Amino acid sequence: MTITATGYQHIELDAKGVPIIAVTTMKVVELIMAKHAYGWSPEEIQFQHPNLTMSQIYSALGYYWDYKEELDADIAFLKLM
Repeated sequence: MTITATGYQHIELDAKGVPIIAVTTMKVVELIMAKHAYGWSPEEIQFQHPNLTMSQIYSALGYYWDYKEELDADIAFLKLM
């Protein structure tokens, strides 16, 4: 599987160009959708996903805010499915 670095310490692009949290199978949009759906803080995200480090979570949140328009479009598409 091809993985591409993004410049974010814990975020990579998978073979399809989807941003994922490094060394996991969790997509950044999945984390963001859970945060939005449940109103979770970063600490609550880690409680719910103990396999993620706080550094991975904050990297995903930073990536989201830097690519918000693009990721929000992905989220809207996923909600239609």
